[in-house]
Formats: sequence, structure tokens, C-alpha cells
Amino acid sequence: MTAILAGLRGLLPTREDYRGLRTSWRADLIAGLTVGIVALPLALAFGVSSGVGAEAGLITAIVAGLVAAIFGGSNVQVSGPTGAMVVVLAPIVAVHGVGAVAVVSLLAGLIVLAAGVLRLGRAVSYIPWPVIEGFTAGIGIIIFLQQVPAALGVDGSGRSSNAVVAAWEVLQDASWPAALFPLAAVAGVAAIMLLLGRFAPAIPASFVAILVVSVIAALAGSPLPTIGALPHTLPAPALPAFDPAMLSALAGPAVAVAALAAIESLLSARVAATIADTGQVNADRELFGQGLASIASGFFGGMPATGAIARTAVNVRSGARTRMSAVVHALALLLVVLVAAEVVGAIPLAALAGVLMMTAARMVSPGTIGRVLRSSRSSAAVFTVTLFVTVAFDLVIAVGIGLAAAAFFALRTLSKLSDAEREELPGEAAPGDERIALFTLHGSLFFGAADRLVERITAAPNVEVVILRLSDVQIIDETGAHALAELVSALERRGATVLIKGIRPEHRVLLERLGVVRSLRHPNHLFQELDPALAHARDHIRRGAPS
Repeated sequence: MTAILAGLRGLLPTREDYRGLRTSWRADLIAGLTVGIVALPLALAFGVSSGVGAEAGLITAIVAGLVAAIFGGSNVQVSGPTGAMVVVLAPIVAVHGVGAVAVVSLLAGLIVLAAGVLRLGRAVSYIPWPVIEGFTAGIGIIIFLQQVPAALGVDGSGRSSNAVVAAWEVLQDASWPAALFPLAAVAGVAAIMLLLGRFAPAIPASFVAILVVSVIAALAGSPLPTIGALPHTLPAPALPAFDPAMLSALAGPAVAVAALAAIESLLSARVAATIADTGQVNADRELFGQGLASIASGFFGGMPATGAIARTAVNVRSGARTRMSAVVHALALLLVVLVAAEVVGAIPLAALAGVLMMTAARMVSPGTIGRVLRSSRSSAAVFTVTLFVTVAFDLVIAVGIGLAAAAFFALRTLSKLSDAEREELPGEAAPGDERIALFTLHGSLFFGAADRLVERITAAPNVEVVILRLSDVQIIDETGAHALAELVSALERRGATVLIKGIRPEHRVLLERLGVVRSLRHPNHLFQELDPALAHARDHIRRGAPS
């Protein structure tokens, strides 16, 4: 019990979280305000794009952003609604309705929180680079396609849950020249973001782009649909309405959302740690904090939250050093709700679509894709498979299939590095040496290589003594140990005496447990050095009898 309590204390906030705040408070304040300005249009856009509404996006950025900042495991992580989460939530809204999102947020939050308590935070380190890049590029493509209805002024509801199919349907239903108005807004946002990004990168381009386009649209009296009325305060927290049947139906989507939230949050925290030295990331605490953030967001009617890579990067590059900057970001967004809800409600939906299209385009980096494709054929294959499955089917399934593909290629490479090499006997030749086979096993004796190595050894002709050198074997799994035991038994049945040299201490228990040692003709046929093993083999040949 004491150990459990000590482990839980490691997941809770401490004074150390704000060490250095006395000297960094000014930088944290500026960084928090900056990232708040950047987060505002994104929170609105992600809320609208997911089908839950702009209000839910703002609630998530405020509530989840505040909770994750306090309880998370990174000093500079900024959390809220993200494009990847939108991709997962949109089909859930289409099938189960808007009310299901808050329930999913609660369920997914509990799962992520449990993952933190169970110390599963380091699991993300097992995701290979091509899988991450394929996943990211696929998300970018889906986000871009999801904005096609708003960019053409077409109602996107009731369309296919597949973004490619839905975008094609919208293109066929677009009304011209009415679609030119929203397209002009999208083009204006894109142009402003590109120009500011090129000539004034310090200015929050998405915020300025939406401001300029919204003002022009209002002055011109354009017919563009807007966000609409927003509340002037946060709603009171309440448990979402649900029943057992709903919980059963949402269990699968909740697991998918939780997996995505965990993966994206840990990746974002890891990226932040590479940008600047802002302290270590506690991966388990990060999951714990993100779980609490999604739970809190669900109680307020928001969406599941994750760490946001782009906003976190802005936070770090703006000078953030403690988690106070993320707290300020959430409070700045709350201030917008309290004093500027009417102004925000006048933003055209097409302008938000333009911001998300630009965000999506940046997620599909030609340079990064080129590096992945040029790195190796296996990496290119893993990337391509992950990208295709992400766009065509499902994000979480894509990660699973990408991992499976990466594991296949990794095991194939490991298998190729494993070998059973027949060597010349050392020292001066002696009569009968041609009937002694010395095999050195290299690499790993595991399920992917065991059969091939066994076949190579058993294929040696006219052999009366086989010496197996295992000192170069790095890994032996249960399949490899079992295959080795069967190899020894098969050789002994053929009349060949087997001597084993150099079992490593870390492998001995497994080899004994699976019968390798027991399969030998005599316990004395185990050796630590080659010379005694070779002398025993030559003595066996001279006597021409079992020993």
C-alpha cells in the first residue's frame, strides 16, 4: 500500500513544477498570451469541424488546457482540441450524435488516466518513425478534405464517413458561382498566412488572417455562414446523459480516442523536449494529466483533449519555461468567452476552413516524406501502408497496422543478421577433423530465424561431432531455445555427438528449462572454452565411440 501511495504521489503536482517562476514569469506570461491568440482560431475550427460546434472547441481548450497544464507531465505542453482528434470524433458524431462526444470524453479520459497509473507512458517510444510520419500525413490529408464542404459553401452533413468520398460528393454538389464567395475567403486566409509566415513569422498568422477576412466579409455584407451565437460564460459542470446501451456502443470509439490521445500527447511532449531545455517529461504523469483533462472537458460538455504539437511548439519558441504559460493560455481563452463572444460568433466558417486547410497542408511535409521514402524500402513501405490505412479506414487501425508492418520488416532484418557459420577448426589439422563440424551462431536465435539456422546445421554431411558456439548469440527466445533442443535431439538420433560451447549466463536458465541441456548425450558436453570442446571432439573421433 505504501508503494502504491508513493507511486500515486509521483503523478501529482508539486512545488517543483513552478521552480524558476520568479525569474521566468514575464516570459511565461507573454508566451501564454501568444499561444492563446494562436489557439483561439484553432479551437473554434476544430470544434466546428468535428461537428460538435465552436463552443465545444473553446470549452475544451479552456477546461482541458487548464487541467492538463496543472496535472500533466510536461512543463510546456499546451493541450486542447486537435486535428487528429477531430478526424476520430467526426464519425462518432455522425453515428451517435453530438451528445455522445461528452460521454466518449469521460470514458477515454478514464482509460488514459488508468494508463498513467499503470505506468504505460513509455509505450509511445516503441512507435517507429515511418509510422508516425505516415500517421501524421494521413491526418493532414483527412483534415484538408474535411474542410471542402465549408470551403465550397455546401452542407457537409449526411455525407460519407470517409473523407475522400465525402469530399468528392461535395465537389459534385457545389453550386457555382455561389461557391466563389467561400473559396475567396479560404484563399484570402491562405494568402495572409503564407505572407506573414514568410515575412513576419513572429506574428500569429492564423489570428490575423481570420480577423482580416472576417472584417472584410462583414463590411462587404457577404452571405458567408458564420459561427453564430456563443455563450458568454462556461456552462455548469454536469454528468452527461447516458444509458447502458450507449456505454456499450461507445466503448470501442472510447478506446480508439484514448489511444489517439495518449499517442499524440506523448509525441507532442517529446517534440517539446527536443526544441528547448525545459525540464524532463514524466510520461506517466502526462497520461494521468491528459486523462483528467478529458474527464473535466466531458463534464463541461467539451471534447477529448490531447497535447497539441503546433501550439506547444509556439509556446516553447515564445519563451515559456514553466507550466504557468499553458495556464495563462487557458485563462486568455476564458477571457475571450467572457467579453468577446459576439465578435467571435461573427467569424465566417469558410475562414476557419482556410486556417485548417493551411494547418493540414503543413502536416504533409514533402521534405519529410522524401526522407522517409529515400531511407529504405522497408521504411517507405511502412509509411505508405500507414498513410493509406489512415486515409482509407481508421487512424488507430492505421497505427496498429503500421506497427505490424514495421515489426515484420524489423524481424526480417534481424533474421537476416542471424547466421550459423561453419568454421575451420583452429590449430593444426588432425586425422578425423573432416568429421567434426564447428558452427558459430551469430545474432539472434528467435522465432523468425530459428528454423533457417537449424536447417543449415542439420544439412552438414558425414558429421560425427557437432560443436555449437553460442557465445555470439545476443538473443534467444522460447522458440529459439525449443528449436535448439530439437536440433540437439535430431543430431543425437542420427548418431552425431553434440557439444555446446559458451552458453551466456542470461540464456542458461531458459535453455535448461526448455530441455537443451537435457538433450545432450552427457552433461559434460557443455563447455565454456573452445579448446577443451575441440579436444573432446577429437578424442571422440579417435576412439570412435560415444563419450
